[in-house]
Amino acid sequence: MAVHPFIELDDYRPIIGDEAVDRIHHKAEKLRGRRVCHMNSTYYAGGVVEILLSMTMLMNKLGIPTEWRMLRGTQDFFEVTREMHDAVQSGSMELTDAKKEAFERLFEENAIRNQLDHDFVYMHDHHTMGMIAHYHKNGPWIWRCHLDYSEAQQDVVAYLAKFADMYDAAVFILEQYMQGAFTVPQYAFMPAIDPLKPNNQRMSEEAVMARLKKYDIPTDRPIVTQISRYDRWKDPHGVVDAFELAAKEVDATLVLLGNIPADDPDDNPLITSLLARRSERIKVLTVTDYPLVGALQQQATVVLQKSLREGFGLTVSEALWKGTPVIGGNAGGIPGQIDHGENGYLVNSVDEAAGYIVDLVSNPKKAKEMGEQGVEKVRQNFLITRLLEDHFDLLTSFEATYTPSL
Repeated sequence: MAVHPFIELDDYRPIIGDEAVDRIHHKAEKLRGRRVCHMNSTYYAGGVVEILLSMTMLMNKLGIPTEWRMLRGTQDFFEVTREMHDAVQSGSMELTDAKKEAFERLFEENAIRNQLDHDFVYMHDHHTMGMIAHYHKNGPWIWRCHLDYSEAQQDVVAYLAKFADMYDAAVFILEQYMQGAFTVPQYAFMPAIDPLKPNNQRMSEEAVMARLKKYDIPTDRPIVTQISRYDRWKDPHGVVDAFELAAKEVDATLVLLGNIPADDPDDNPLITSLLARRSERIKVLTVTDYPLVGALQQQATVVLQKSLREGFGLTVSEALWKGTPVIGGNAGGIPGQIDHGENGYLVNSVDEAAGYIVDLVSNPKKAKEMGEQGVEKVRQNFLITRLLEDHFDLLTSFEATYTPSL
């Protein structure tokens, strides 16, 4: 692979082939010089950040000037967005006038700070959705939704529709998340991982062992891990419950690794309760350490993503790319990544998760074979180059000339 100070599209040739890379180059030429801006609510954690870190860099290297802005919010604002997050993922909230006011006030403040006169503008999730109300558009605006809206609270959807319908396109993860209450044209693009990011590349055994040793993670028994933000929808307590059941039949170590994004103020009680469940064989870590993520996914016998609700679950593809089978909750985008019994298992209960932990820990050869199938699944479907091409197709589908709003 050629050596560059930053990753370029051509560096993916050994992974996806010359034909795919040349095709993407051709599509990028049509957008060369067109200015793009992305805005979301954090730079620090989560699948949105992982995607934007790679996509914005690649687009700039392809001659498409692409910026990344962050919305700045208050505690009151993020408390409202946290409630909305739950409400659109089958939870509930009381959408009061005071909450609407706290939500909308921040958009006006951020619009004063951010001059958005780009050819294309992306707003990510409901946190930034209302920004569009404060601009005269110079080109298409796209709302990118990363959550599962399949069972969303309908009065919240109706409220958000007044913003959504100002956009030129809305992009969901899956077709079943699209909303009949929205009149904006809607599309479905599944997320993807960047195989050339350091935490997605193969580590030497020495590097893996050094990283695990740094955090006192024992390697004398098989490792079972879940790597995910500490959110009740990720069901970390269910993971511990499943592990404790499995531990009655097999010897292993459980490692929970996660953090709290800066835009999510409400999860401290969850972490406190998880820390209380630590033991010699149950490790709960609250650090941001990408080499540790890679080391755990590579060393683990099995990775869990036991989500109760899930937009997509990029950690599933990350683990599969390392050749490790995944036990995933039968929710959101996880079934699209896991072929049950081939590269992992889909579960609907703690008991099922426990049974499959026992199955894979007891059969390391089977786990290895399933992991190998996972690598090819990701190569064909869930790499950043495919997602980049999806977005190029969308942007070039708009007319070459765009009439700004008046």
